[in-house]
Amino acid sequence: MNTILYFSASGAVYETRAYTEADINTLIQDQGLYCLTSADRQFDFWFSPATQGCQRQVNRAATEVLLATTDFTAKSVPLLRGCVVVATHDSDGDLDGLSWQQLDELSAKAATLSRRDDRVLDRRIAGDERRRAREIAPAAPAPAAVSCARPQAGAKRRGSSHAPSLNR
Repeated sequence: MNTILYFSASGAVYETRAYTEADINTLIQDQGLYCLTSADRQFDFWFSPATQGCQRQVNRAATEVLLATTDFTAKSVPLLRGCVVVATHDSDGDLDGLSWQQLDELSAKAATLSRRDDRVLDRRIAGDERRRAREIAPAAPAPAAVSCARPQAGAKRRGSSHAPSLNR
């Protein structure tokens, strides 16, 4: 049985099955899969760096698990986007399922993040969202030209046959 973890773009995490890299590609629905392996070479994180539309949002749950299982710091961990699959591999490098012990270990490691790591990730994700919002927002139209000049007192008014009187 090849049980894997599927971190959806909405933040939900599912256990599902995959037997080949093509199955993972189908789950992620994108081409150009990339794989990062944990520091102990036990867990593989499959993702696509070029996500589309709504899947450009940072997948915080997957990023936290990557942070907890690698030597990355909260400042250097890649912000994973969209759908992410976590699996393992056998001695030949072929895709393999996660055992219940590995699932427990992932859960335990994810719970070890410090408050500092949490704050750093919050800042990075908020900054990333602001940057994306600026890129997505349409360019604002140029404001209309406004003159700050005051009307001259001796100038003739339109529609008036005589000049205004300066003596009152």
